[in-house]
Amino acid sequence: MFKRMSILICVAAFALTTGGYAYAQGDAVADAATTAAVKTKLLGDTKVGGLAIDVDTKDNVVTLTGKVRNAAEKTEAVRLARTTTGVKSVVDKLVIDPTYKGTTDKDDKAKAEAKEEAKEAKGTAGRTAEKNKVENKEAKAEGKKESKEATAKTKEVSKDAGQATKNAAVKTKDVTADASITSAVKTKFLGDPMVGGLKIDVDTKDNVVTLTGTVKSAA
Repeated sequence: MFKRMSILICVAAFALTTGGYAYAQGDAVADAATTAAVKTKLLGDTKVGGLAIDVDTKDNVVTLTGKVRNAAEKTEAVRLARTTTGVKSVVDKLVIDPTYKGTTDKDDKAKAEAKEEAKEAKGTAGRTAEKNKVENKEAKAEGKKESKEATAKTKEVSKDAGQATKNAAVKTKDVTADASITSAVKTKFLGDPMVGGLKIDVDTKDNVVTLTGTVKSAA
């Protein structure tokens, strides 16, 4: 029984360890995808698209940092982030600076790089998600295999235990039968006029009776 529990505990530990690792990777992938989605929305918006707003995501919580020119731009940036799929909440660290001019045409290259970064992050998220899916499937198959082996081992142990119990029952039955024969033979001796007064020991094993003692004659 202890061996069976040990095997099942190992299987459970393996499943939990693998599942925990895959879950952690899945969180990082989801955060990267969320960051990419928010950046894309901000860059494509007419009000805040020309602003250099940094986006960071952790556990589906988006943090916005950077400068905006007025409260309207700040509100719009937060709204865009909050309404992005996968976002749980938004931490607003945007600073209103009326003198801030935003990005200029010279920053087109930076904007293009930001878009490319968002695109790459999205692609990486997809590839990592697929990889995690495969790893989870393999881990599940391995766990299922070990669980099946543990079940087979348990059945084998149960079978052996059942056979041992059966053998013990047979042996007990044989001993009981021998005792019954011994008692029957002694009873017959005691009731017989010729040998009733003699001291004759009777022993029975596997239905074979052994007589020991002293008699007066061969008769």
